[in-house]
Amino acid sequence: MTSQSAKTLLTLDAEAVASLKEGINFKKSQEDGKCYIIYKNNDGLRACKNQCKHQGGLFIKDIEDLDGRTVKCTKHNWKLNVSSMKYVNPPDSFFQDELGDPMDPWLADLREPQELQEGEVKVTYMTHACMEVQLGQKRFMFDPWLIGPAFARGWWLVHEPPTDCLDRMCTADFIYISHMHSDHLSYPTLKVLSDRRPDAPIFVGDTSRPVFWLQSQVKLTNINVVPFGVWQNLDEHLRFMILMDGVHPEMDTCIILEYKGHMILNTVDCTRPNGGRLPEKVDLMMSDFAGGASGFPMTFCGGKYNDSWKAGFIKNERKKLLNYKAQLVKSLEPRIYCPFAGYFVEAHPSDRYIKDTNVKNQAEDLNALINKTAPDIKTWTPKPGAVLDLGLALKDPTNSAAITNPPANAKIYKDSWDFDLYVDELNSAIDSEIFRHRRWIQFYYTWAGFQNYNLVVRMIETDDDFEPIADGYDYLVDFMDLSYPAKRPDREHAYVEVKNRIGVMRSVVLHGHLWDDLYIGFQNRISRDPDVYHHKFWNHFQTELPFRKPDWDQFLQQVPAIEEPETQSSCKLS
Repeated sequence: MTSQSAKTLLTLDAEAVASLKEGINFKKSQEDGKCYIIYKNNDGLRACKNQCKHQGGLFIKDIEDLDGRTVKCTKHNWKLNVSSMKYVNPPDSFFQDELGDPMDPWLADLREPQELQEGEVKVTYMTHACMEVQLGQKRFMFDPWLIGPAFARGWWLVHEPPTDCLDRMCTADFIYISHMHSDHLSYPTLKVLSDRRPDAPIFVGDTSRPVFWLQSQVKLTNINVVPFGVWQNLDEHLRFMILMDGVHPEMDTCIILEYKGHMILNTVDCTRPNGGRLPEKVDLMMSDFAGGASGFPMTFCGGKYNDSWKAGFIKNERKKLLNYKAQLVKSLEPRIYCPFAGYFVEAHPSDRYIKDTNVKNQAEDLNALINKTAPDIKTWTPKPGAVLDLGLALKDPTNSAAITNPPANAKIYKDSWDFDLYVDELNSAIDSEIFRHRRWIQFYYTWAGFQNYNLVVRMIETDDDFEPIADGYDYLVDFMDLSYPAKRPDREHAYVEVKNRIGVMRSVVLHGHLWDDLYIGFQNRISRDPDVYHHKFWNHFQTELPFRKPDWDQFLQQVPAIEEPETQSSCKLS
């Protein structure tokens, strides 16, 4: 790995500054051709990269903007007010990162790379986002999702991990969990760890939403929350640094491992890891690649959301993501690149429509694109149990011995999943005592704490085919004043209708889980009028619910003992 250095992104001489017009200016760096936006007014200059914080799209002039302050992203039409550096569409979303002169934290205490011996650093792929990295005498494991589903019952593993994967997890020296999404923070997997080795050293970033906010589900006693951008020394040769995501700093993180001066960068699921500032020319880079990890647009219905529109949208998004990842890898110039953290499938039979519609990128396609545009970067498409010897690969990228493939008889792809075990566990919530009393609705949304927003949501409990259940709940929530009207109010308002599979919805309510189980897990169907994304609403239920689950014992004590349980049908709209 070559030495890192600070870099000037854009330089303007006095004449160029004087030539800037009032308002928005698009400028391209003569050094590297990258594009920037400069906003000029009486207060001075503000500048940012010409790159949308959402998914990296390019901004253009917004022809609907009469004040000359707004630019529009060519990807999803997000709009940025450059005078304030705040996104105005969708409302209540992000601030843009401005150009400054920050010190890249990995440049602190640079170490000269030492020669690696054969077998000294080995990287073994397990499944999805789980990698085991042997560094000298220590073993590090990333994001162990090794058994069970993720996002309730929506995601299942594509690959069959090595047969000894749980043993390897339980004996690892260090475990890094990047964020709280259940394909990384897998409670079925961590239950095994807590039973067998509750004091295993686990490291997470100091996110505002703690990774282990549901720690009561497992009894792990050695969870270490570390600050961002600071080297954590594990021995004289080994250290790591956790960095936050620029788009979702409240929850997403990525990691740099360094051993004897050699860096491994794992950006995991970050949309814009570290705000786009990353170390260049690392020895190994890993990132997600697949896409399809969202309820939009697969779970949407009505209006334009027919099958042909979805197919076209998904195809276009896949292509954009493929090009974005390839360009990122090309710009960072790692010696070796490995796409991972995308090997999931909507395997449950009731999700066949999602599986067929939600087509994802293939790791082979991304690596082929990188090989074409940046042939000097060695790429690795991993299979479960495959091992990369980093020392051999760095000495000679063409050395076939640098990668050991799994044995010929090893099972690569899963062909069966324990559906009933996990679905039955979710469905056990259906008959919970709390749902015999209609007042649970008010108690739950009061606990959730979202209001003062002009949105009315209709929630409908359904079967697996999203058909309303005869005795299921069907109710309205008016988030303007947190009321529960029998019909939609007369005032002008935004309206969203959500059909939820009853077992998953009741489990989410009962345990106080985030709505990612419903939304990212494809466990609902959504229609909206008008067709507008309500960032503030979804962000609250996906990232900002209270840390403690609803106190249902208190709720049941509030229900009068002599009260006859109310039938669920009494909750239906007239």
